[in-house]
Amino acid sequence: MMNHPVWKRKKIGDLFDVQLGKMLNEKAKLGILFPYLANFNVRWGSFDLSRLNEMSFSESEGKKFSLKPGDLLMCEGGEIGRCAVWQQANNTLYYQKALHRLRPLTTDISSEFVYYYMQHIATKGELPKLVGETSIAHLTREKLICLLIHVPSRHEQDQIVSILSTWDQAIEKTERLIAAKEKRFLWLSGRYLFGGNRPNAKASKKTKWFSVPDHWEIVKIGSIAKEVTDTNNAGENIPVLSCTKYDGLVDSLTYFDKQVFSKDTSNYKVVSSGQFAYATNHVEEGSIGYQNVYSKGLVSPMYTVFKTDSIIDDGYLYKVLKTKTYKHIFRVSTSASVDRRGSLRWKEFAKLPIPLPPADEQQKITRDLNTVRKEIDLLKKLLEAYRKQKRGLMQKLLTDQWRVKTM
Repeated sequence: MMNHPVWKRKKIGDLFDVQLGKMLNEKAKLGILFPYLANFNVRWGSFDLSRLNEMSFSESEGKKFSLKPGDLLMCEGGEIGRCAVWQQANNTLYYQKALHRLRPLTTDISSEFVYYYMQHIATKGELPKLVGETSIAHLTREKLICLLIHVPSRHEQDQIVSILSTWDQAIEKTERLIAAKEKRFLWLSGRYLFGGNRPNAKASKKTKWFSVPDHWEIVKIGSIAKEVTDTNNAGENIPVLSCTKYDGLVDSLTYFDKQVFSKDTSNYKVVSSGQFAYATNHVEEGSIGYQNVYSKGLVSPMYTVFKTDSIIDDGYLYKVLKTKTYKHIFRVSTSASVDRRGSLRWKEFAKLPIPLPPADEQQKITRDLNTVRKEIDLLKKLLEAYRKQKRGLMQKLLTDQWRVKTM
């Protein structure tokens, strides 16, 4: 049996020099301004430097609040404990009071190891306990320096970091690949759904929002679909659905993990399989869905339900209505609506133009875009598998259940 050194319980304050950043006030907005890191710039394991706020730092403050490679920056408020290790040698980027800077006092502790440790206890929901159930969520310096963590030898810390960082790399690469494919899907959707994928196709038919090839039609949605107004008068026990921006219609209880709808659903609208529904007050956000969850579902009375005829392929229409072009059309149409509540009701919705290619072309477009979407969905499943594996590894490696080789 391998003889492993025993892990030791140590306080953060015994391992790190812990310091809050500079407080932002009116005086700090005067003089020469320098960029600084705020709470929103710190993500789990990384930094978002796309937007940096500025304030003034004196020479002494510049020295006090400058960053060094290996510093662990941790959120004091918001999502308390969220942290990342700073690796850049940048002497002109400082940090604000909303962040704790943890600088190792000894080479026996790894900032990366503590980052994973914090992420682990955050995943388990233990971080809020540090501030108490009734207090405002702020991780004060006093509480942070008293936080006890289990610490193995430095060599074992580095081994654990190496293992977990491998999963982080796989997660990051998969996220980048998904983002690239999502961007390509949007580009392809814009081309395919408005006829841009056909070589030498002339866009002779136009609306103020889009143009289509001359062999396509542009019709009003009311000419290929009609509103459905069936309600649950009998009070049947039918699942309630909600419409999301990205996932379309979903089972409300399963998706939100709680009941967000009325107990009395007798006035809810019935949306059968193969029908569409959109949130009348929020369609401009993309809240429109196609019902393929159950044979029958219910939606709030604030939804509009409609079904199409055989002229148009439902899959094609759904993809058209989920494009950025139609989010813009919905937004403009809602703003122009005479409905003072900012709703886009069927009477106005039915007037919207729809690009209508021949039936065989609709089906081909749908198949091609579905192929790309399936690739993205598979990658998302892979991403979730990586994340689940990482959570499992953290549970084992950061709690002394699994030990790594130290020699």
